[in-house]
Parts: sequence; structure tokens; C-alpha cells
Amino acid sequence: MPVGSDGPGTAGDSAEGDSSASSGSSSTPAPEGSSGGTSTGGFDTVLGKLIVHRGLATSEDLDVAKTLLRESIQSDEPRTLADVLIEHHFLTSRQLDRLKNEFEAKRTTEQIPGYKMKKRIGSGAMATVFLARQLSLDRLVAIKVLPKRLSVNANFIERFYKEGRAAAQLNHPNIVSAYDVGKAGEHHYFVMEYVDGETVYDRIVKMRRLPERDAIEIVMQVAKALQHAHQRGFIHRDIKPKNIMISRGGAVKLADLGLARALADKEAAVAEAGRAYGTPYYISPEQIRGEVHIGPAADIYGLGATFYHMTTGQVPFEGKNPSAVMHKHLKAELIPPDHLNPELSAGCAQVIEMMMAKSVKDRYERVADLIDDLRLIRGGQPPLFASSALDLSQIPPTGPAEPGPPATAAVPAAGTGIDVRLFMIALVVMILSLLANLVLLVVVLG
Repeated sequence: MPVGSDGPGTAGDSAEGDSSASSGSSSTPAPEGSSGGTSTGGFDTVLGKLIVHRGLATSEDLDVAKTLLRESIQSDEPRTLADVLIEHHFLTSRQLDRLKNEFEAKRTTEQIPGYKMKKRIGSGAMATVFLARQLSLDRLVAIKVLPKRLSVNANFIERFYKEGRAAAQLNHPNIVSAYDVGKAGEHHYFVMEYVDGETVYDRIVKMRRLPERDAIEIVMQVAKALQHAHQRGFIHRDIKPKNIMISRGGAVKLADLGLARALADKEAAVAEAGRAYGTPYYISPEQIRGEVHIGPAADIYGLGATFYHMTTGQVPFEGKNPSAVMHKHLKAELIPPDHLNPELSAGCAQVIEMMMAKSVKDRYERVADLIDDLRLIRGGQPPLFASSALDLSQIPPTGPAEPGPPATAAVPAAGTGIDVRLFMIALVVMILSLLANLVLLVVVLG
């Protein structure tokens, strides 16, 4: 989907959805059927039994709430049972949200055969992700479910299945595996590998800055995932901290292929021309411009922006809105990462800056070259490709400036019409004069 508003200071997901398959990144948006007289369908009919069964209210409390509900029905402003329970403090909004989430999970599992839903573990604008158990293989999986409001839109449905098909063509230890995609009842679903851990975004929130060596290792593993995807003919187009997961064992997994596109899909490239697809804080300049030819370099830029965020604790560019942020990606000069984090090695800073070069031709040509440089800086050596890309004219002198020679002492260039012989004669005269002065000085002193 077009650009969202995924930001470093909030847990909000971007417009394209952040379908994390990890237990470490969950959010609870306002569920459908909230208070204010809006019916919650089947949920409202079982709400009374649920709160009594959970011990959240007594039978007497429920009777009082029902009486109040009947009185409200006779008024000009009919209310739901949920409204009455919250308004009279029998139930909190948080408790109501939790009950709704559990109800929706149970209702969803009843319509996706072969899986037993356990809980919701993530939610974005474009999908909700549940932790479930696959009954046939007795293993935990993550199931991404398209919301009902999008299930009537053919474009969203096609993109949803396109993500599943793209993921199925990728088989790499650093990419979340795809297991199944289909429809059950009203629900379109995508079953994938469950990663028990957290996202890179979660880790940044906890630590602010990651140690250089840890960040390099994460980027290295994601780079290997991208190398595989690019070799298979796909670009991810939405590399960001929320789409990179770290298992409890330390394995790094690239997730969410919702914006992935086949490099050979010229029809999609032309159809999307002129529109920015990605997340503002990490999107490449060519994606912002909506160029038709978006290639692997866009993923390298997004990974570089993520690398920058991990090592500095800041996103590369801030702005009051997505448009302002994207404008800076196009025009603003990047603050060198080692200026924000003095502990960062020069080699690491060089690699990040080359990954985030505004022009595609100034970035790494291939992910393989990036991996080579990452190996070098991990071992304490200077990078090969990033070092050669440095513009030495931009490096300020470390010592006092050397004064330039006087203009009158400049050696004339060939072809200017000045007789070189005259210059040589003058030089000989100067040398003879110097020798004469030395002889006279010896005589005087003697």
C-alpha cells in the first residue's frame, strides 16, 4: 500500500500493515463494534455470560446493567450492554477490548479448519496476526487474517494472496517461511512460521542504541535474506525495524512481504508509477519519486536506514509529517552516524553512508558487496567498497592548512608563450649570486 506513518516514537503501524509473526510486537487497536450505541453483533449477546464467568462482575451487577439497558432502549439514545457496563463502571474499556479480542480469535478459529487459535499477537491497518497451533503437525504457527472491511476489495485480496505466493517462492533461514494461504468462510488467511521473540523495533525501544557488533550481525543476516530474494527475482520494498524479527535463540528473520514485487513484473511497476510505496522513515528516494525501475538498491537503502536507527538511536530524517520526512530523504544531507554516536567505528559509518547514498549509482551495486564490507568491519578492518567510494575532497584537513605558493612563483604551464630558456638563465643567475655572496661573507669573516 502507499506510504504510511510508521514512526520511531510510536507503536503505530504503517498504512501497509505490520504483520509481525512474532510474540514480541503486539498492539491493540480499537476493535470493531466499540461503544457509542454501535452493535457488536454476536459479541454483545454473550458479553454478560463472559463477564460473570471471568469474575469481572457478579450476577447482581449484570441484572442492574440489564435494567439500565432496558431503560435506555425506551429513550432517544439506545445503548448497548457494553456501553452500560462501562458507563456505570462495571467494566473498564481495557477489559472490554480484551474480551472482544478473545471473542474474535475464537470466532476466527472456528472458521479456519485445521488450526486452533490461541491469541492475537499483532495487528496493523491491513491485517491481524494470531498465534495458533496447526493440529495436523502439532506446531505453533502465525496466521495473518485480512480484516472483514478489506475482504470485499478485490485489490486488497489480490495483494494479500500475492504476498503469500511471493513468500512461498523464498526458502531461506533468514526469511519467515510461508506455509499456506486460503479462504475459510469470510476470512482470507495466510499461515506462516511463528517466530518466538521480538522485532528490531522492540529492541531499539528497550536499548535505544544497539552495540555496533550486534547491529552488524543483524544487518548481515538481513542482507543474506535480501541476497536470496534478489536472486529469486523479488524486491522487498519495506525494510524497517518492525519487519525484522529476532528469535530467542538470536536468529534474525525478515518478515512481511506485503509490498514485495517481482523485478520482472513490468505491468505492476507501470501501474504503481508515480506513487510512493513504503514507510517514510526508511523509504528510498527512488521509491518516493515513484520511479518505474525500482531495484535491489531500494532494499539496500531501507536496510541502511534501519542500520542507522539501530546504531544512533535516531531515524535518519525527522519531520512534522510523512511528506516532510520524505522530502528530507530526497534533499537533506545525512548527519554522519558517527557524529551522533562517537563510539561507532569509522568503517561502520562509511558502510551506512554508502547504503544510504541518495543516488542509486553511489550505493552498493549488489548485496554481495555489502556483505563483504560487513565481514571486514566486523573483523575490525576497513571496508573495501565503502572506502573506495569516499570523496577525499570532502574530507577536511586534520592539520593546519598549508599556504599556497605565491602567484609570482608559479611555474608557467607549457604552451603559454613564455620562454623556458629565460627562466633557466634567471635561475642560474640567482645561484651565481648566492655563491658570490657566500664567498664575500667568508672573506669578511676571515
